[in-house]
Amino acid sequence: MDEERLVDIEMRLAFQEDTIERLNDVICRQQELLDRLLARCDMLGTRVRELADKLPDEGGGDERPPHY
Repeated sequence: MDEERLVDIEMRLAFQEDTIERLNDVICRQQELLDRLLARCDMLGTRVRELADKLPDEGGGDERPPHY
């Protein structure tokens, strides 16, 4: 009975190690994707600010149109 129990524990341990390794791989891929997405967001934010700086200043975008 002890040997059967030991084999069961070893099988469970092997399964858990495999599961942990696969989960770690998923987390690593997600982190790489997150890093790329954050870099792209930073780039887009910079680009939007650059384009906004190039727009002519309308001088009062919140003012009422003359027909009010």
